[in-house]
Amino acid sequence: MAAILQLMGFSLLMQGCLSSVGHTSCKTWSQDGNTFCCHACQPGHRMVNRYGPTLGDLCTPCDSGTFTTDPTKFSCDPCTQCAGAQVNKEVCTPTTDTKCGCKKGLLCGDGSCSFCITKCDKGEEPTKDRSCRPCRNGTFNDQGHQMCKPWTIKCPKPGQYILDQGTTISDITCAEVSVSPVHTLSRPDTTEHTWPLVISVVTSLALTSFIIIVILTATMKHVQKRKKTQKAVPETMIIRTPTDHPLPLRVVAVECSYHEAEQEEGGSSETLVTRDQLLP
Repeated sequence: MAAILQLMGFSLLMQGCLSSVGHTSCKTWSQDGNTFCCHACQPGHRMVNRYGPTLGDLCTPCDSGTFTTDPTKFSCDPCTQCAGAQVNKEVCTPTTDTKCGCKKGLLCGDGSCSFCITKCDKGEEPTKDRSCRPCRNGTFNDQGHQMCKPWTIKCPKPGQYILDQGTTISDITCAEVSVSPVHTLSRPDTTEHTWPLVISVVTSLALTSFIIIVILTATMKHVQKRKKTQKAVPETMIIRTPTDHPLPLRVVAVECSYHEAEQEEGGSSETLVTRDQLLP
């Protein structure tokens, strides 16, 4: 009977403990008699006491503006405040710290972005004083905000040669050694040249014909014009009264003009001479 009563009492005690655990801020715990031992608090809580008669009194939430990532610590850490060139990327929570970033054109100086540095471009490298400097002669940076690397000494493949030396933003340039190709004689394809040749011949013949027609037309017009200007003009001769001319005159055609009034009055000295009178 006594054993039964003890068992019932232990059962009631366990039920009370379990009901209190459901509302406790302690995540893992153990019990030794009437004393509880908290091994780790819930996320976002800090430990108040490791041992106590009540689990709910062993842990407490972090205050506003603080956080913790260690469930066994007795204090929460203050949230980081982004300042200066930093900008807030994620706000602080009871379980995570504030995440800061940097303004445009700047980069985080470390993993937690606790400070910002100038972003170096290609051909530059960062310095210890958080500035940038150009790559030295014989080195290059083709990625941006990295340390400059030395130029490659020789080409990576056999049969290559250095075509161009490196710059501050590029390594050396290699090229293959050119080998003269073997040219084989091939029969020329005359098909594609046939039509241009035919067109050229036809065009030349048409142009020549046109020029000949123009020349003939111009020549005919010139001849016709010349014939019109060279019409035969009949020869006329006025023969006066013969004198002592020693030689006979042969008259091919005689045209005489006289006035009847003058002949009647005897005022004209012109006389119509016939061919018979002139010939002996």
